[in-house]
Amino acid sequence: MDNHHLKLNPGKTEMIFIPAPSSNLLDFSISLGDTLVSSFPTANIAAVSRTCRFFLYNIRRIRPFLTTYATQLLVQARVLSHLDYCNSLLVGLPAYAIRPLQLIQNAAARLVYNLPRHSHVTPLLTDLHWLPVMARIKFKTLVLAYQAAKGSAPGYIQRIIRPNTPARPLRSATSGRLAPPPLRVCISRSRLLSVLAPRWWNDLPLAVRTAENLTTFKRRLKTHLFRLHLSSPLASL
Repeated sequence: MDNHHLKLNPGKTEMIFIPAPSSNLLDFSISLGDTLVSSFPTANIAAVSRTCRFFLYNIRRIRPFLTTYATQLLVQARVLSHLDYCNSLLVGLPAYAIRPLQLIQNAAARLVYNLPRHSHVTPLLTDLHWLPVMARIKFKTLVLAYQAAKGSAPGYIQRIIRPNTPARPLRSATSGRLAPPPLRVCISRSRLLSVLAPRWWNDLPLAVRTAENLTTFKRRLKTHLFRLHLSSPLASL
């Protein structure tokens, strides 16, 4: 970060320690400047939910003075931005773990339209053009996959998400597919980013995978994910 002139806020920094299955969970910390950063065994979705609920509470207090459009902008800036921040780290989590974040988004959609808490949310998400949380995680993951396929992703991403390069020229070489990991990894670690990203990518329509630039890819991908995920039962909770 020093080499790239980036600043880190030690006071807002946490460290997650992920041991191998046979390892013990160690209690250790590191120093960043004058700040001691402790390790945690889990990433806390509850903290994100708590922050979002705080913003929703405050927006709800001033909702009578806001237009629908102004409320939408405010919610997108203060709530959805938190739901989306680094959400590709949540890839592979089961639906029950993501549910608190989906409930936050549902509450945000109802707040925009000033509707009671039990209002059906799928039409609201459709009208707002908001992907459900699970699809937003998938969207971010596939954007990383696109960048890896084009060689513009960070090195650590390109080492685990690689274009498919057949040993001999094949018609499929122009289809923009990604190389799947070894079968033993797919079976034993099916929730890994290195497993899910190529799988999701290779299931995309050809027109999405072969988009000529990132802007076009994002537009086509969002349209595709809306068709797949907006009718998901999780979006209607």
